[in-house]
Amino acid sequence: MALLDAHQVTKRFGGLVAVDKTDFVIEQGMIASLIGPNGAGKTTFFNCITGFYRPEEGQIAFDGHSLVGLSPDRITSLGIARTFQNIRLFSNMTALENVMVGEHPRMKANLIGAILRDPATMAEERRVEKRARELLDFVGLHGHENEMAKNLAYGSQRRLEIARALATDPKLLLLDEPTAGMNPQETGTMVGFIRRLRDELKLTILLIEHQMKVVMTISDRVSVLDFGVKISEGTPLEVQKNPRVREAYLGKEYGQEAA
Repeated sequence: MALLDAHQVTKRFGGLVAVDKTDFVIEQGMIASLIGPNGAGKTTFFNCITGFYRPEEGQIAFDGHSLVGLSPDRITSLGIARTFQNIRLFSNMTALENVMVGEHPRMKANLIGAILRDPATMAEERRVEKRARELLDFVGLHGHENEMAKNLAYGSQRRLEIARALATDPKLLLLDEPTAGMNPQETGTMVGFIRRLRDELKLTILLIEHQMKVVMTISDRVSVLDFGVKISEGTPLEVQKNPRVREAYLGKEYGQEAA
């Protein structure tokens, strides 16, 4: 069952076509990877899905809803969450506060309730804090609840950003280079953690990733962009053997050798 269905998506910046008539489908329960050289259009495509950019052409449907023209907060409320290539935490807030902020789209309290501190608002705040603590435990940050985000180790900041995304209660989680800057041991741990997100939380996951070992290990399907155009799609093995993919990454001579 297709959870996300993008058809002929095109995004331009002046004369530059960053994403060019791209089709993409991700099925429920899948771990899919979007790969390609630097500047291939991967993050731009993420931004089109999540409402940071509006495509000039094409359609993007998620769980029966059209996403084109919707604001990022509205798309979040429909069930799509994301992390960023460059970590975007509230650095001067605690880990617990960062995750509680992520729960905001699901909260019902209003400004008046926050001022008056009525029983319903207080009960919701207790529920939100409890849920935030559970998510910190799940991502391996138990005991770090009161640490400032900026003081956490790099790998822990990556996990905190994922915990904040999970707080929005997503169906589809977009991870932009989740292993960037990690050593081999941290990378291996993150791969296992991403599997847990799918297997234990029943999430569908789409990731941008440059480490091919990660992509080939974890992905059910891989899609390859080059200069905004999808040049290959299939199982990790199928994509790995594709001459056009080798050419995009390693140069034309390598593509010809593979052919």
